[in-house]
Amino acid sequence: MFYNQDINEVSKQLKVNIDTGLSLKNITSKNKNVLLEEKQKSFFAIFFSQLKDPLIYILGVAFLISFLLKEYIDALIILTVVLLNALIGAFQERKAEKALESLKKMTTPSCIVKRDNKLQEIKAEDLVVGDIVILDTGRTIPADLRLISSSNLKIDESSLTGESIPTKKDANVVLDNNTQLGDRINMAYMSCNVSYGKGIGIVVATGMDTQIGRIAKMINDENDNLTPLQKKLGELGKILGMIALSICFLLLLLAIIQGRNIIQMLITSISLAVAAIPEGLPAVVTIVLALGVQKMVKVNTIVRKLHSVETLGSVNVICSDKTGTLTQNKMTVMRCYTNNKKYGLFDKNIDELKMLALGMSLCNDAFETNEQINGDPTEVALIYFAKKLGIHKSEIDKKYKRINELPFDSNRKMMSTVNCVDNKNICFTKGALDRIINKSKYILVNNKIEILNEFTKQQILNSADKMAKNAMRILALGCKYSSTIEESDLIFVGFVAMIDPPRSEAKEAIQSLKKANIKTIMITGDHKTTAFAIAKDLKIADNESQCISGEQLDAITDQDFINKVNNYTVFSRVSPAHKVKIVKALKENNNIVAMTGDGVNDAPSLKAADIGIAMGISGTDVAKSASDMILSDDNFASIEKAVKEGRGIYANIKKSLLFLLSSNIGEILVMFLGILLNLPIPLLAIHILWVNLLTDSFPALALGQDDNGDTLMNEKPRSVKESIFANGGLKILVIYGLTIGLASLLAYLIVPIMELLASNMQITIGTIKTLLNDPVILKKAQTYSFCTLAVSQLFHSIGMKNINKSIFDKRLFNNKLLIFSFVVGFILQILVTELPFLNSAFNTTHLMVKDWIIISMFSMTPLVIHEVRALIK
Repeated sequence: MFYNQDINEVSKQLKVNIDTGLSLKNITSKNKNVLLEEKQKSFFAIFFSQLKDPLIYILGVAFLISFLLKEYIDALIILTVVLLNALIGAFQERKAEKALESLKKMTTPSCIVKRDNKLQEIKAEDLVVGDIVILDTGRTIPADLRLISSSNLKIDESSLTGESIPTKKDANVVLDNNTQLGDRINMAYMSCNVSYGKGIGIVVATGMDTQIGRIAKMINDENDNLTPLQKKLGELGKILGMIALSICFLLLLLAIIQGRNIIQMLITSISLAVAAIPEGLPAVVTIVLALGVQKMVKVNTIVRKLHSVETLGSVNVICSDKTGTLTQNKMTVMRCYTNNKKYGLFDKNIDELKMLALGMSLCNDAFETNEQINGDPTEVALIYFAKKLGIHKSEIDKKYKRINELPFDSNRKMMSTVNCVDNKNICFTKGALDRIINKSKYILVNNKIEILNEFTKQQILNSADKMAKNAMRILALGCKYSSTIEESDLIFVGFVAMIDPPRSEAKEAIQSLKKANIKTIMITGDHKTTAFAIAKDLKIADNESQCISGEQLDAITDQDFINKVNNYTVFSRVSPAHKVKIVKALKENNNIVAMTGDGVNDAPSLKAADIGIAMGISGTDVAKSASDMILSDDNFASIEKAVKEGRGIYANIKKSLLFLLSSNIGEILVMFLGILLNLPIPLLAIHILWVNLLTDSFPALALGQDDNGDTLMNEKPRSVKESIFANGGLKILVIYGLTIGLASLLAYLIVPIMELLASNMQITIGTIKTLLNDPVILKKAQTYSFCTLAVSQLFHSIGMKNINKSIFDKRLFNNKLLIFSFVVGFILQILVTELPFLNSAFNTTHLMVKDWIIISMFSMTPLVIHEVRALIK
């Protein structure tokens, strides 16, 4: 582990001389310091993966049967639907996983090492265990190192641990065996950046053995999860397959009982079984999801994986990284104390705060270029604080020249500079409050120097303690009129309290998500105190019992943690492995989990979650590649809008699905009842094909694009166990399937019944059968049934816009595509009976106006029932 060993033990174990480095002749390793690349899928592999779906398998069987029965048009349509579905999905998911490739790119191309007592620059991939590596400001760590020496060394580990502030390193300490990743101050890890100071380290791990390599392995080991909708459609495919087989069996049984031609009935039953499958469903689902992706772009969400759009609608837990997601990822001075007073509004107290801001800015190594401030985040925050008061770093550095300096030291915990201010040399000392106040003899109050007594000291410490309890970082300033560095008998000027503040819009989003019964969990590499303070401010946690640290997490067994995970809303000081453990435990409790993140450390958990959401601006390539969707504005608030879109998309897919299935039940029913009554077949195969083509296209797509308003965000997230037919879905299938089927059968029977009435003949099954043996009457009866089946489904689509509200609701006209599909569908159905060449192709008869009135009355039955149900509700 190396962090729990002193430097001499490490050098002995690795057989290397720290002073001279490795000898070139002893370097025998052939293993490159690189991360293994996962073989990327070809477009064809992605395309064929889209076909691994039970519903697609059934459509494949339907295609073969249709082809063998010489129903070539039907076969062509089924094949087109299957290919279209696979192509849309493949193009959307064309970007193959690039997580490991991105991880590889994060390693530096070169580094400085000591070999044979000489410094030389080599490719990072040529590093071996035991190499001595030289570090300085701006360098990226090329491998995992045990530090040998450190001089004011600070390393930005935010992408690995989630820690928002660069970690101060100390090569001389030896740590305990159970020290967490973020607390290993004697180590430096691959891909992290040196933000300040210098150091030397010995390589203890390379390539896939590094911490980042372990993350790469975790990403590779995680399997892609099926979304709730994919699972439901898989179940539906199995059900439809059983229904199709049942239809074949029942109709063959009836044929034997009735003494019909077995071969002819076998062909009829297979044709009807094929008709039972809504071949347009996979394409409708895929197209609705693809159009949903375009909608998501408008709410700053880029979707990488098509089915993840729908998953958002069922999410009930969002695990969010703190730094940069819930917070601004920018240390900011929030409060300050000077003149024996606390200040929160800086611009209204410019004169009183001027000395504090000036000293903090001068005793500071951050620098300003082209209005950009670079340097240690803490020092950058001080520059911005001074800038708010009109004090610009680039100007005062020229105006008040630095004469002398004593850099920050981890033992002293202070930094001092001497600057010439208005012809007077002043030594400014900046550092930890306890050190500055103990070194101070005086205090500056309203530009007057007074003795600093014990009472005033206690006041200062009490004020600082209150701010520290809110996870603010305290930094104090003292000064002394001197031309040399003197860090005693200082004049206490004041202190500032800073924090990485929460995003204001994140607060609102968390509350909105709470109303939608979605729980927000914070996962961070920061310490427990800091994490809880931010969580309390964001109203994620109310008390510390809802917080747990990575160290405490290690002490709990996996099963105990699964049982208790729902009690926690804040996880602090966690490692990448912890994050995956948290996500998996939440999923074990039947939660649908979304995980947000931006760093390398977030990548495994982004992939393990039901839906991984990466940050577009601050996110690393690794996080983006491991995610399902990306927030282009890095704004947690965008998740709320995306959830609303996700819920709407699922609701629309469910509408389309119920519409298609209830319509298909109507088709099966009219045929089944006709055969059961031993009547001639009410519909021809081409009639069923046409109706499916008419209703599986525009009406189903129009329902898939419906606007559901804001009501969906007042509902609870869907349970993972919830059937797609839940909440009245099964009733809709039965009620409207029966309605459409019976209406079409009655329209079929009304033709011979009207003939019998006109001839004053008795109406019986026998007389109806006799009349239907007349080819002219049978043709008209089939035309009636055909047109009623088609038009009733068009009316049914209008009612399916909102199953609980009247069609006279003003929102009906919001869906112009639905109105368009109804009008066009009706016109096309009329043309099928009235244009001579279509009349001949579909074997229909010409209809009079009175015929269309009768057909319309039968066809409106689903809409009448819808209005009655809406009125009752």
